[in-house]
Amino acid sequence: MLNLVWLRSFLSLVRHRSFQAAADSLGIAQPTLSQHIQKLEQQLDVMLVLRGKARCEPTRAALALVPFADSMLRLDRQAREAVHGSGIRVGASSNIGIYMLQPSIRAFRDSPSAPAVDLVIDTNPAIARQLSNGELDVAVVEWWQPTPGFRTMNWRQEELVLIVPPDHPAQNLTEIDRETLAGMTLLGGEPGTGTGRVLAEFFGPNGPFPSVSMQLGSTEAVKQAVKAGLGISLVLAACVREEVRNGSLRAIPVSAPGLAKHLMVVCPEAFANHPPVTSFVSQLCH
Repeated sequence: MLNLVWLRSFLSLVRHRSFQAAADSLGIAQPTLSQHIQKLEQQLDVMLVLRGKARCEPTRAALALVPFADSMLRLDRQAREAVHGSGIRVGASSNIGIYMLQPSIRAFRDSPSAPAVDLVIDTNPAIARQLSNGELDVAVVEWWQPTPGFRTMNWRQEELVLIVPPDHPAQNLTEIDRETLAGMTLLGGEPGTGTGRVLAEFFGPNGPFPSVSMQLGSTEAVKQAVKAGLGISLVLAACVREEVRNGSLRAIPVSAPGLAKHLMVVCPEAFANHPPVTSFVSQLCH
């Protein structure tokens, strides 16, 4: 097992590129930090630092170690917080974290005796990976592959709407039907959010389906592309409320029911009865 104290010294050294500066930042003596690095190098049987007169540089092996050292120290902190009930680390996929979850986080933090909340916003696949790796206590996501050892709870249902610029020929439509939508070409957003699965369920196994002209990587990029007249797209209704209010986009609902995502809360079974997690999930879902 790698020594966490040595790893903390190692990360400080990589960040500061100076033994003295790294030691000062940790509040320890420079010889003590040097000893930590030497012991870590001996344990791993590899050189981690190229020593120079003015500064030092991490080796390739050191750069490979950095993410693992970060993860180990983060898990150590989370374990201590869990034991003392002092905090909760919440992950949210991009659309949820940016456009939907913030009021709930604020309400939770304002409740009496609420633990500290560390909110992480990333792509849906990245949040799912962090949750699976034990880096998060709970996650709110658009899509999750059912996995043994994890508990899934429904949070809310959010409709998908067609967004078009104000000068688009369809901008005055009050709704759009399934057949018309199927014949359209849409701009693609963030992959890994389950939109393809929702569309497959909505249009049926044999289609026809809308085609995708680009894969822009995020809902924010999609919105900017639609505003610029590069195309139209399907997005979660909550993601365009501000643009609809200010008139920069039009959101057209689909007449046929069922084109919606069931957003969910996921946590490890081991954390399901942990007070900070149960308090957060209870407030969010009820």
